[in-house]
Amino acid sequence: MTTIQYIDTPEKLAALCEQIAQESWLALDTEFLREKTYYPKFCLLQIATPAWVACIDPLALENLSPLFEVLYNTKITKVFHSSRQDLEIFYQLTGKIPTPVFDTQIAAPLLGFQDNPGYAMLVSSLLNINLSKAHTRADWTARPLSEAQLQYAADDVIYLCRIYQIMLEKLARLKRLDWLTHDFAALENPALYDISPDTAWLKIRGKNKLTGKQLAIVQALAQWREATAQKEDRPRNWLLRDDLILELAKLQPVDMNELAAVRSINERTLLRYGRTLCRLISEARQRPPIALKDQGRAAKKTQQQEAVLDILTALVRIRADENSLNPSILADRKDLELLLFEDPESLLLQGWRFSMAGQELLGLLKGEQLLGIQGDKVVSIERPKL
Repeated sequence: MTTIQYIDTPEKLAALCEQIAQESWLALDTEFLREKTYYPKFCLLQIATPAWVACIDPLALENLSPLFEVLYNTKITKVFHSSRQDLEIFYQLTGKIPTPVFDTQIAAPLLGFQDNPGYAMLVSSLLNINLSKAHTRADWTARPLSEAQLQYAADDVIYLCRIYQIMLEKLARLKRLDWLTHDFAALENPALYDISPDTAWLKIRGKNKLTGKQLAIVQALAQWREATAQKEDRPRNWLLRDDLILELAKLQPVDMNELAAVRSINERTLLRYGRTLCRLISEARQRPPIALKDQGRAAKKTQQQEAVLDILTALVRIRADENSLNPSILADRKDLELLLFEDPESLLLQGWRFSMAGQELLGLLKGEQLLGIQGDKVVSIERPKL
């Protein structure tokens, strides 16, 4: 069993940084808490290579600059599983993302796994090991950390090393490593980790069914909630839940009596923010909402459009079968609809999906490609030029 280095002094950190500087890649994971805060509280950083593993205690170290300096070396690949929340911590601490990144959750579908597979499932499938869940809800802010906690945390990166090596070999053999370049580069976008209050309303489900005034209210309340949550460092749902924002948009209370009559609003919110909420609702009712991107799209597709989607689906099935993938991982009906309506958010215009099928599907839509039948197979052929 590999000895776990516990890094809680500047001297130990300096020695670890020297080790890190010698590596070409590292497996990383973090432990954090954010149940009572807007921003995650950084509690532990785990780093491993096939030769060593370390747990770094950010609560015991006043200065992490030497660590960040070596981790941000672009010659060292940083390997994560489901990296978004881990990278968010680095971004909040430094304003930058450590690159390059390899995310095993993003890479897994190219090897036949389901979309967004869990880490435990990958460990079980690739290593035949069942991970312990004993410390899933541990309080990582409490000190000292037990040996069992440290082993639990270290196991995440120890096995991640092995998973990465297996994936790397398989992806190289299948010549699919380049397909992931766009997906990994997308993780470097600061907008993923720095949520603007102005766009917070886009994440509220159910907004598409609202009328103009209702949508304007949702936009105003979501913007206020995000900005207030950031300022007070409190979970956004502690201020207003999504369902309450939608309810307020429909009921449109404009004074304290009307607001108090809303059944799902609690007394604390009413007393602390009630007058502000009434003002926001009143103001939002007087202005037009920001238009939804798909507002002009037909609610019901024509039979011709449905037929086109069926043809696109056929090509997706063919390419997925050729690459031993579940067709739903390559593209579902929604992705094809976005492609048909020229929406840039279609996954088929991004990363490996574009390489595998998206470019060809665009060719079909532009009339540059044709589908035909040869024997018992559906084939795609380039349209002859006149």
